[in-house]
Amino acid sequence: MSNRPVLVYDGDCGFCTTCVRFVERRIRPRCTVSAWQFTDPEALGVTQERAEHEVLWITPAGTVHGGAQAVAKLLMSARGPWSVPGALLTLPPFRQAAHAVYRLVADNRHRMPGGTAACSLPARLRP
Repeated sequence: MSNRPVLVYDGDCGFCTTCVRFVERRIRPRCTVSAWQFTDPEALGVTQERAEHEVLWITPAGTVHGGAQAVAKLLMSARGPWSVPGALLTLPPFRQAAHAVYRLVADNRHRMPGGTAACSLPARLRP
């Protein structure tokens, strides 16, 4: 396991890739960023199905945070003002709202800017 957290995302999804590139340029989290397609998810302690379903933040100790909580951890790892909204996303009622918004976006990522029809398909059915 790495001594840095790992952010795992869906590299086949245009929307996800665009978001990750924005995060790398603007937020600059202190982590290793990797598409699950170029990672061994099981070596990181997660299944491929989970990596397909949501963005993951995996700590060096192996703790896995998914979806909105992965985003919260990512924001908290950044320097500067980004850590404040990240911390808020871990607290009720923000945590529940963040989860609902994350699921809405994730379930409709093929409709988001940069998304493609392939984003709505499971990896095994993608062209």
